[in-house]
Amino acid sequence: MPAALSLRPRPCRAGDILPLAPAAALFPAHVEEGPRPRLAVGTLLGEEGPCFRVVGRAFFPGLERPCPLLRALTDRLPDGDGPAEARTLSVSRSGYAVAVVTLSDKGYAGQREDRSGPALQEALRAALPLCHEQRFLLPDEPAALRALVLELAVGQGYDLIVSTGGTGLAPRDLTPEALLPVLDRRVPGFEQAMMQASLAKTPHAALSRALAGTVGACLVLALPGSVRAAAENLAAALPALPHALEKLAGDPVDCGG
Repeated sequence: MPAALSLRPRPCRAGDILPLAPAAALFPAHVEEGPRPRLAVGTLLGEEGPCFRVVGRAFFPGLERPCPLLRALTDRLPDGDGPAEARTLSVSRSGYAVAVVTLSDKGYAGQREDRSGPALQEALRAALPLCHEQRFLLPDEPAALRALVLELAVGQGYDLIVSTGGTGLAPRDLTPEALLPVLDRRVPGFEQAMMQASLAKTPHAALSRALAGTVGACLVLALPGSVRAAAENLAAALPALPHALEKLAGDPVDCGG
């Protein structure tokens, strides 16, 4: 990640979201100057303080590459009638970008309230320093889940993806089958810890197929769909979660005994 970035910011107000695009873009955008860097979600761009946060990326007509999406953290109003001047903004990132994905046909159809996703998001917010967080709701469709996980992990640079739902034995419980083809490595220790914690509560936990693995530098946890089971599984993983994220981020320190 570069230490600084040169761009021509458009006038905007706090909360506005605009892409960072080349000068040739035929839509409102912050204009990049020089080579386009890879900016993971949660990255901050600023001068004396943070001005923008990277919150995603998108493809636009006429452009061959995706554009980072920048959310304005402060008002940036025009200084006159002339074009915006190029500014050199510092680039920094601290904390983890976390996505919580709920898999539920009924939830996606609006027939059931998603309670597991918000509960997991709240628990992760309390346990980890976060630079970005977002929830997603999908039907139990393996292709949709695979596409989202690859986009978040590889395309947008999320550090942790936690899914809830689809780990049982019902005909539409296909989360493990969706994720296994895209995982680079399994993390069986997390899976065993989650299973042990669940079995201590109910023998029905033996039917759970909760999963843990990595996609690039992103950790992926697939948890059960019920609020209680999802919370129990996450609680079992939390003690080792910060260390796992540090190692995936490139921490060179050898693991102690």
